[in-house]
Amino acid sequence: MDAPAALGIMEIIGIAGSVSLLAGWRLYVVVLGTGIAMQSGVVPLPEHLESLQVLANPWVMGIAGFGALAEFFADKVPWLDSAWDTLHTLIRPIGGALLSLAIVDPGDPAMQVIAFLLGGGGALLAHGGKAGARAAINTSPEPVSNIAMSTAEDVATIGLLWFVYEYPVAAAGVAVVLLLIAIGMVLLLRRLIKKVLGRREVEPEEV
Repeated sequence: MDAPAALGIMEIIGIAGSVSLLAGWRLYVVVLGTGIAMQSGVVPLPEHLESLQVLANPWVMGIAGFGALAEFFADKVPWLDSAWDTLHTLIRPIGGALLSLAIVDPGDPAMQVIAFLLGGGGALLAHGGKAGARAAINTSPEPVSNIAMSTAEDVATIGLLWFVYEYPVAAAGVAVVLLLIAIGMVLLLRRLIKKVLGRREVEPEEV
């Protein structure tokens, strides 16, 4: 079997960006999914990404599996999902930063610092957009939209994680799309907050 081709700088940046942004949605699923892929050989990573093999450690996979299971149920219960998101406001960005750090060349300290900062920032942005969108959805009295949104996040995270590892040449494109979605969700939340605050300011004047 031929050895996997060395990844180019754009592919490495694309994978790091995609993984960190997905970690902002589902950190435990990203860690567990990568670990399972490493252990089963479903996604044979090139030598450059061998540092990710630590995610196949049984202890790491066990903790990630427990976290993923807890998140799967907590994320589908209105308001409990927002509490879960609040609890992970620091955990997800740190996890995204560390995952990005494991992907870039360990022999390039400057690139590692950049990856750590951008990975953490990307995960924080994705987390903020997700948390804000879920808080807005929770204002709806019916639970269906909450469950549907959570399930869509589950499917998208698993599918896109597999895709960027299987087709690293397209990882940069995936990262850009995820970044645009995260920015769009944050802007939508900002507009919603302005609308709610504006409505509250008008109400006293009408009384």
